[in-house]
Amino acid sequence: MRYFSGFSLQAEQSLFSDCLINSEYCVAGFSYGAQQALEYVLASSTRIDRLILLSPAFFQTQKTSFIRAQLRYFEAEQDAYVEQFLKNAASPSTYMLDAYLNVGTKEELEALLTYQWESAKIQEVLSKGTVIEVFLGAEDKIIDAQEAFLFFKALTPTYFIKGVGHLLKT
Repeated sequence: MRYFSGFSLQAEQSLFSDCLINSEYCVAGFSYGAQQALEYVLASSTRIDRLILLSPAFFQTQKTSFIRAQLRYFEAEQDAYVEQFLKNAASPSTYMLDAYLNVGTKEELEALLTYQWESAKIQEVLSKGTVIEVFLGAEDKIIDAQEAFLFFKALTPTYFIKGVGHLLKT
């Protein structure tokens, strides 16, 4: 399986073992990594049977002022920003993500916040014969999970899991 990590994380795929498929024909990504996973599958000419998007970073319904504020906060207090980001990602669980910490860059954060999910890209992946599954936590404190659910459910199987947040853990 090819896996893409979330912002400021590395090697966290073991946290999602319930959702992942151990196959050389599977691509998966968490949050920011979900964006990268989609782009990888779009550009790939190799066989990919399944694309798994775990809490895909979905900010296209946010105002530009929100994005600017996030970038300013990251620049001013990078350590504090990442610490709060990881707490919010884990919430409502108290799971500690310190073991997976790999502080991201401002450029990565900006790419994450400004990425536009497009239904045409999803359709292109589906037309290649790739199955797409999306997993979202109803209590997500990072993204607007309801807006993400409305976007993805019209295109592909989307699981809206009650009682979990961005990390999909209780």
